Amino acid sequence: MPELPEVEVIKNMIQPLLKGKIINYSIIRVKKLKYIIPNEIIEINNQKILNIKRRGRYILLILINNTIIIHLGMTGKLFLLNNIKNSFQYHKHDHIDLIIDNNLILRYTDIRKFGFWLWEKKNYKTNIFLKKLGFEPLTNEFNNLYLYNISKKKNLPIKILIMDNKIVTGIGNIYANESLFISNILPTRNSSTLSFKEITFLVKNIKYILSQSIKYGGSTIIDYRLPDNNIGTYSKYLYVYGKKNKLCKICYTKIIKINQRNRSTFFCYKCQK
Repeated sequence: MPELPEVEVIKNMIQPLLKGKIINYSIIRVKKLKYIIPNEIIEINNQKILNIKRRGRYILLILINNTIIIHLGMTGKLFLLNNIKNSFQYHKHDHIDLIIDNNLILRYTDIRKFGFWLWEKKNYKTNIFLKKLGFEPLTNEFNNLYLYNISKKKNLPIKILIMDNKIVTGIGNIYANESLFISNILPTRNSSTLSFKEITFLVKNIKYILSQSIKYGGSTIIDYRLPDNNIGTYSKYLYVYGKKNKLCKICYTKIIKINQRNRSTFFCYKCQK
């Protein structure tokens, strides 16, 4: 599943090419992804894209009076294609095309169809999915005091806490593992036992890891692709994620893998306490 850095990279790539442009019409090849595709998207015509934003793992196409909200699910991808060359060329899993007035197609591809497109008539911040999201991790609102106060109230493993989208949004499994490793904190450790100093270090490292991943185009592990069909290269900088039984880059102890709430957790028992 694309996590915050991957969605941010996608947003950054498509924004300069689509901002201010007109969606002429759409081509819809399936009626339903995770949810039924709204009629407003099926029938869209001559709608100006005022801006493109990201909230958590959602991409927002801001129109004049409405917003298209896109979630990529497990295997969803957005591609920018040249309309002249590709307008009638598509594959089995190419489900949605937005035909743009600058000879581009914004194409949505999804093998498993767990992603979804929504149409929001009101302020997108009041959307049923978006209004539940916590602070963005790269903003000033997500800080050491905020996380420390929450950590003392919760009786949760620290990895589970920082992956709770109601507390802080977008820290997916890859980046939770990596942030905890460079913070020398065991992912299984109860959040209430962390000191203010440890929380401060963790918040700093969450921001660092996410920013580094954005810098390198995100992490392509299996499915993730950039809108130009290239891959993100941050995966080659990972310390622990996906490294079961490989040697820790710091102490050369074997990396351990366990499951936490049906998610893979990787850590070094020697480096992390």
